[in-house]
Amino acid sequence: MAASLRWSLLGLIRTHRFRLPVNDRNQCYSMWASHRIHSQQYECKSFSVRKISISTQDTPNPRSLKFLPGKPVLGTGTHEFPTSNSAESSPLARDLFQIEGIKSVFYGPDFITLTKTDDDVEWTDIKRHATEVIAKFFESGEAIAMGATHAESSVTEDDDEIVSMIKELLDTRIRPTVQEDGGDVIFKGFEDGTVKLKLIGSCTGCPSSTVTLKNGIQNMLQFYIPEVDLVEQVEDEVDEVNAKVFTELEKKLQDS
Repeated sequence: MAASLRWSLLGLIRTHRFRLPVNDRNQCYSMWASHRIHSQQYECKSFSVRKISISTQDTPNPRSLKFLPGKPVLGTGTHEFPTSNSAESSPLARDLFQIEGIKSVFYGPDFITLTKTDDDVEWTDIKRHATEVIAKFFESGEAIAMGATHAESSVTEDDDEIVSMIKELLDTRIRPTVQEDGGDVIFKGFEDGTVKLKLIGSCTGCPSSTVTLKNGIQNMLQFYIPEVDLVEQVEDEVDEVNAKVFTELEKKLQDS
């Protein structure tokens, strides 16, 4: 009976007609909702380059900036290039990494998020060069990327009821919101009451990522799925290696 009621509730969520009472919404979204409100107030600026107008939008991460070309980038899903070595599959990402101060490149359905190396790097020059590179690329008609993208968290036959519900909530309520802030959330597993998620794009290294994870995502999952005790962020082994290499390189540059 409880399972049937919960699936019916998720059905209402997908139709976007369901609304929580005000008190419950505040409890679920907490600080996360406030970040969403703030993101809608961020200033958008347009740069007219050739025939394409590129807009930029701030994100909750001061080191990340969204670039909106006004046309689909991936269309669906996301793709992350954490280092220049990972950008071999995408001509555009390779060109963007040539801009001084770029640490990572992230593709969304209709946007590109660039993350700079540190706070000392100014956005002014990066914006100018990046808008030129992006406009030139889209005018060329080249393929945006090759290789696998982070698509929706497809439910499989091996998923039990709880995992299926977690994936459903992530894809219908959480991931679209995080993508509007220039990032994404990838489901990595559920074990002993703990949901394991990977934050990418503007979420990587964001000062508010812990708030997003705990006060936003965890509260929402726990509200609909009592079996969820905790949400934790995980990294792939390659991400940990890349982060270590980048930190060592950054230290050498500072010492030189």
